[in-house]
Amino acid sequence: MSGADVVLSDGATVHIRQITPEDADAVVAMHSRFSERTRYLRYFSPYPRIPARDLRRFVNVDHHDREALVAEVGGELIAVARYERLGAGADEAEVAFVVEDAHQGRGLGSVLLEHLAAAAAPVGIHRFVAEVLPANARMIRVFVDTGYEVARQYADGVVHLTFPIAPTDRSVEVQRRREQRAEARSVAKLLTPRAVAVYGARHDGTGLGAQVLRHLRDGGFTGRVVPVHRSAGEVCGLAAVAVLRAEAEVDLAVIVVPAPNVGAVVAECAAAGVTSVLVVSSGFDDAGRRALVRLIRSNGLRLIGPAALGVANTAIGLNATLAPALPHPGRVGFFSQSAALGTALLATARRRGIGLSTFVSAGERLDVSGNDLMQYWHDDPATDAVLLYLETFGNPRKFARIARELASRKPVVAVASAARSHGTRLDIGAETALFASSGVIRTETVAAMFDVGALVGTQPLPGGNRLGVVCDAEVFAALAAAAAPRAGLSVTTVRRLSYDVTPAVLADAVRAALADPAVDAVLVAYAPAASTDPAAPIWEDPEHPPPYLVEGQRAVAEAARDCEKPVLGVYPAGEPVGQVPVYPSVEEAVRALGRVATYAAWRREPVGEHPDLADVDPPGAALVVGSSAAGWTGTAPGNDDRAARLLDRYGIPVVPGRRLSGDPQDVADAAADLGFPVALKVAAAPWRHRVDLGAVRLDLATHAEVARAHADLQERFGLSVEVTVQRMATPGVACTIRAIDDPAFGPVVGFGLGGVATDLLSDMAWRPAPLTDRDAVRLLRAPKAAPILHGYRGTPPVDTRALADLLLRIGRMAADQPRLTLVDLNPVLAHERGLSVLGAEIQVGPPATRPDTGPRQVH
Repeated sequence: MSGADVVLSDGATVHIRQITPEDADAVVAMHSRFSERTRYLRYFSPYPRIPARDLRRFVNVDHHDREALVAEVGGELIAVARYERLGAGADEAEVAFVVEDAHQGRGLGSVLLEHLAAAAAPVGIHRFVAEVLPANARMIRVFVDTGYEVARQYADGVVHLTFPIAPTDRSVEVQRRREQRAEARSVAKLLTPRAVAVYGARHDGTGLGAQVLRHLRDGGFTGRVVPVHRSAGEVCGLAAVAVLRAEAEVDLAVIVVPAPNVGAVVAECAAAGVTSVLVVSSGFDDAGRRALVRLIRSNGLRLIGPAALGVANTAIGLNATLAPALPHPGRVGFFSQSAALGTALLATARRRGIGLSTFVSAGERLDVSGNDLMQYWHDDPATDAVLLYLETFGNPRKFARIARELASRKPVVAVASAARSHGTRLDIGAETALFASSGVIRTETVAAMFDVGALVGTQPLPGGNRLGVVCDAEVFAALAAAAAPRAGLSVTTVRRLSYDVTPAVLADAVRAALADPAVDAVLVAYAPAASTDPAAPIWEDPEHPPPYLVEGQRAVAEAARDCEKPVLGVYPAGEPVGQVPVYPSVEEAVRALGRVATYAAWRREPVGEHPDLADVDPPGAALVVGSSAAGWTGTAPGNDDRAARLLDRYGIPVVPGRRLSGDPQDVADAAADLGFPVALKVAAAPWRHRVDLGAVRLDLATHAEVARAHADLQERFGLSVEVTVQRMATPGVACTIRAIDDPAFGPVVGFGLGGVATDLLSDMAWRPAPLTDRDAVRLLRAPKAAPILHGYRGTPPVDTRALADLLLRIGRMAADQPRLTLVDLNPVLAHERGLSVLGAEIQVGPPATRPDTGPRQVH
């Protein structure tokens, strides 16, 4: 364990690492700060000082039978936790921990317990036991509230606790819920500061620092703004201080000083009790970035930046950004990784009428990321929808998990056309599908993000995909009808009005469309060429719409007020009036609505569960996988039966067969043993499944047919070619099921229909493992060729329940076995009454470090 930074329940961070002999003096110092009660509850005696012999034992551990972890902040140890195995080779260990009084109640105990369990499991420890005094109710609660199955017994004046440490659904849920609350609180501190300090504002009012200071001063911030200047007593009309002190009660510091000076400023902020720093400064090299992160982590701070545009909270008038003006207050949270584009993005949001609750531009994102912001927005009552502009995915698996949880409550719109997950083995289509499975509305362009954002930020979600059109020209209805199918919508009603329609008649038409039970959303296309009043001025300035057009838009907004169906407008002026979002064209409006309708349908679907699977033996499978550092590759059928045995541990049989060298007699004997009819195919890739290249021969019913087929394969592919003889299976639809351990996403499961065309078009759908029952159903529906499964041009439908069960088993295997790098079932023949797995390849490698797994830590 190299160490981990963790966000505690109060939003601050600490560093957790293994203890070392050099920690002896720090342990003694920490012990001296314990109260008498803390010492008694931990050691069952006053224990006023640590004897030298005990101290040596405390700080010297073997990291196998004995382990100890410490938590530190600001250079001081504040907690220690340890386990000790109960006898040589035992799978139980006694666990204990103690937290300095000033840091109790911050969630340190549960975090240390998670990290101890993660350290114990790989060395064969499966249960923890603890002895706690009955008076130590807080300690007992830490153990009980972990989500583990804790057994309690009272004897000899002590409470004995025993619990297995293998993660369970409940313990993981408890862990992630605590993570969400902690990370949300850390973000809340930087978005709702009592006071903000600004470093780097020049006394003459020039430069970026003064720019941020003026925006804070003039934006209506309800807290105090404190310029920090070494010599000037006043900056931008505000009283300045030379050094920031704790009595200033500053929560957020904005730093706009040269990069080499940032470290000293951060140290001053930490000493003054600042909890978050926003670094606008840029120009850090790799060493400077690492030093900045170490400084932040060691002092328990959160960092926005460097090279950040800033943060804003419209509810309290906080504009700690370089942008001169913010969009109006609203219900949309907005995260932008890019500072360079941040100002333009804010200006576009303002022009589109998208009101913001909060905004963060994280720049280089060395600490706080979009994941942290989503954790905050999850429970934020001021935010109903989220927009994300992403350039990279730091931890895409955690992103997908958090986004899924958030999207189940609030729309999440992400533009990430240039963002690729670092190290991923998946193509862009598969990556996009993985995010779509998490409920994220992913767009390819910034314009499309704002198109969707304008809709979800102002309107209710549609209850279906049926579109009603209200228009004053037939061409608008035609354009909507043409665009709707591509967006997954259908136009069910059209209300065609005259070109000289009055605002009142327009409003009545909108109300009628909204009242129509066959309509889930209404598109209003209104482009009058002139006013019905002959005395009205001619519209000549495209930037300033005439009053008659504004009156029409206002009438539509009034008709749509408090309605449970979304309304979209297409107006020539292009400026929103009221809450109805405005689009420059019918096609863009329909496209945005289609994306939102797809998301709304995802929301309506059941979440799904991880079902219990019969005939699953993960420990037995782990024995087949093995513990050797060297990996292996196996095929089934094959000479090495490890692949078949591993699949069998998860209830997945492979049709019997044998892999043989080119000896004709061996081939003939194998065919006889298996029983006719048999199939004969080239065993090696890439010909293994290529019927079209003559590498597969089917329905061989006699010895003579086997001999002729074998001779033909040898002539075509070489005398030494290895072949597989396999019992014939029931004919069906060829499918491919694959699981890979992706460096970015962790274990994922893919499904597609067999064939060269499918490979050429990359028609594979993917979901993260393990799968829920709903995930399995969605996987079967996702490929473009999926209709073949349900009967196509007279072919019978296949047993999709059997396919879904197989997907669940492969997903469970991929999640259980961290050494699996590839499971490839190809082909899987699905037919009316089940399926047959004809071929499998399995690759095993060294244990992989999987993102977003294990104990909590800052990613």
